[in-house]
Amino acid sequence: MPYTLPDVWTWDMWFADDGTNHHVFYLKASRALGDPNRRHFHVTIGHAVSDDLRTWREVRDALIVSDEPAFDDCTTWTGSIVRDADGAWRLFYTGTSKAEGGLVQRVGTATSTDLSTWRKQPGAVTEADPRWYEKYGTGQWFDEAWRDPWVSPAPDGPGWRMLVTARANTGDADDRGVIGVATSDDLVTWSVQPPASTPGAGFGQLEVPQVAWIDGRGVLIFSCLANEMSASRRSPGGGGVWAVPLTDGEALFPIERAVRLTDETLYAGRLVQDRDGGWVLFAFHHVDAGGNFVGSLSDPMPVSWAPDGRLRVSDGRFDHLLDHEEVIQPTGG
Repeated sequence: MPYTLPDVWTWDMWFADDGTNHHVFYLKASRALGDPNRRHFHVTIGHAVSDDLRTWREVRDALIVSDEPAFDDCTTWTGSIVRDADGAWRLFYTGTSKAEGGLVQRVGTATSTDLSTWRKQPGAVTEADPRWYEKYGTGQWFDEAWRDPWVSPAPDGPGWRMLVTARANTGDADDRGVIGVATSDDLVTWSVQPPASTPGAGFGQLEVPQVAWIDGRGVLIFSCLANEMSASRRSPGGGGVWAVPLTDGEALFPIERAVRLTDETLYAGRLVQDRDGGWVLFAFHHVDAGGNFVGSLSDPMPVSWAPDGRLRVSDGRFDHLLDHEEVIQPTGG
């Protein structure tokens, strides 16, 4: 059964594996708010554990907002977790401040030895650089996008790479979505880099990005809703979780190749490898058949490569979406 909590909505999530238990961290907010749109600014980072990725036990929350003044005294949003060379866990998360009305996003970090008790490190470690990225008030968007950090070892050498939801500083308002990048040698000091994709692929924003290698093939996933896409990309389908098969040697992520993994009933997808080496997709239940917000975490859904080279949810429940998307043939990695 999906991970549903009776008193809170749950949505964006990320995972860590300590070798014994799987840990899921997720955004949560009280259902007493009434209007689910209010959840974004009344949010806590929750935590649950499982030994099989199916049955979860809620434990103490991971993070709340900081006391004022701080870059994260308004919200603590989506992130990711890695383990450093000394065995400590590092949680990278999105923060916004009350002083800026929650409209400017930055990335901060917290550390832990046990995935349970977290200690925030002072200040933000990255934010949008105006040389390449849209800043609040300089474009036609509702906020300054620099969130959802996905941190992993650098693909082309030592060090680490952070992918973030960002917007380019050129292009049409609904077409500026890019994958932002920062790099680090030590997970402490970060340097913002030019984006890893170009605007113009039809997306206003590319939320919760993640790169994974499945059976030797690379894939980037992200999420975007129909109302945050250009008209050309929005037709004939809606939004949801998107997948971009990756080809060796490409300098930039080819976002124009994106095809949908799910429709808008699911959102904020994450790919997770189970203990048997298989890959599954998690997402949160976004809306029901009537368009009402749900707010619970899905069960794991196995994924596989289709014969035509596209990643798909293996049970075929979303195969009909691919009828409207271009077929891309990825190469091995």
